[in-house]
Amino acid sequence: MTSSNVSRRRLLHAAALGAGTMALGGGLSACSSGSPSASADALAYWDWYVTQAPWVDKEIELFEKAHSGVGVNKTTQQNAKYADLVALANRSGNPPDVFMIPQVPSVAEQVAKGWLLPLDEWATPEWQSRFPEGTFLEGANVFDGKVYSAPLKGSGPQLQLYIHHGVFKSVGLTNPDGSVKIPRTWDEVTSAAQTITKKSGGKSYGFGFGNADNIGVLAWWLDLFVRGAGAPGGAPTGPGLGMDYRVGKWTFGTDRAYADFLELLVEWKKRGFFHPNSVSLSDEAARAFFERGKFGMTVGGVWNQPEWTQHKFTDYSLVTLPSPTTTPQGYYYADPVGNGTFAAVSAKSKKAHEAFQWLDALTSPAAGRRWVQALNGVSAHPANNDPDGIDSKPFATFVGMTEQVLRGPVPLVRNPALAAVAPSAPKPDISDVVTGIYTGQIKDVQSELSSLADKKFQLFSDAVAAVAKKGKKVSTSDYVFPDWDPTKPYTTKKA
Repeated sequence: MTSSNVSRRRLLHAAALGAGTMALGGGLSACSSGSPSASADALAYWDWYVTQAPWVDKEIELFEKAHSGVGVNKTTQQNAKYADLVALANRSGNPPDVFMIPQVPSVAEQVAKGWLLPLDEWATPEWQSRFPEGTFLEGANVFDGKVYSAPLKGSGPQLQLYIHHGVFKSVGLTNPDGSVKIPRTWDEVTSAAQTITKKSGGKSYGFGFGNADNIGVLAWWLDLFVRGAGAPGGAPTGPGLGMDYRVGKWTFGTDRAYADFLELLVEWKKRGFFHPNSVSLSDEAARAFFERGKFGMTVGGVWNQPEWTQHKFTDYSLVTLPSPTTTPQGYYYADPVGNGTFAAVSAKSKKAHEAFQWLDALTSPAAGRRWVQALNGVSAHPANNDPDGIDSKPFATFVGMTEQVLRGPVPLVRNPALAAVAPSAPKPDISDVVTGIYTGQIKDVQSELSSLADKKFQLFSDAVAAVAKKGKKVSTSDYVFPDWDPTKPYTTKKA
């Protein structure tokens, strides 16, 4: 498990697998690309990248030029159905040659199911040495000493508060020098939203988002605001994610930062600070609304930036970890587990050597440099992450935010046997609860948060017990780091 790996993917339930089956055979909305010469002999590659698609397409073009006769046929699947489609493809015996690794089931389970090909024939110590020390971690991307994946991305703040300069300037939210007055605390964010909503004459609202896709957008808001308030688990939406490693539990009900922010969220809504269509907007539509100044602030990740840049929209700023106090009490934490598992070669691939070459190209320092230059995020290769070499000011700001990411506890380093622990997600989970609170369907916030924390810990305890029953030496205490100060980097010691 990891506490910081929030993803845009909204995890589906097993019941959705049937729908996925129908979609796969009946025209699921996915898109394919690759070179014009891509044919049935080309490598089949699956991902869920949409805003990052130009980078992938460029990498395909460069790869095919460098590897004569080897084509790549890309299929970009719907991210909400991705995990089910990969499972279905493997069960049907026809998986793609290379695919981005879904978040569920766990990587350990995918290895145990025989989905992934060990890469040791090619992933030599020399090859591994091109990545930073500690990249290859037993239980994360290494199992029984065999390497199964490699990283593309480095660790950056997963979420940011985006600020529309035009909206802010139109209502006078500026400093004496004319620059935009950037809100950094909860009170400053509230004040800015109030000013925008009152002074814009109905043209803009303080906040907006798009929740129609059910990808957990409102949980992003909770995650961003409570971390700086000292809740290091945040509110990621994946199974088993979001634990506070100081106590080895979910602290939704005991850390007042959660209830405090949710009360503030409801207050913002009552005062009319949110765009009234936020719940029914798609994430894509909300991104367009923000670009057009329909609202002054929104929460999202760096994935917003490529599309805005393509549209020539750069008149915005971003901050992360807005906090009740001027100094954050918690941060984002580096994720050596999630970031180390980008894509894998299928164990069923009949073109394994060529498939590894494609994976090798995607995770190369050169591809990582282009990943950064295309404004997609930070690279696994630190030399690529120099803000001074980036033309886009907003993206350079994001890259500079990597200092807001600290090294945190990694239970897998203490005990690699924890890789087999795969808790399921409760229903409702945190994103459903936050949505229920926002819409008014949930009235007793504190009770709901406490109940959810208990359910998540019970599912987690059951998962640990299931692994222990198989003879593995694992315990819930493996997840407790009482000496961890969330405001300082932490080095996990091996057991």
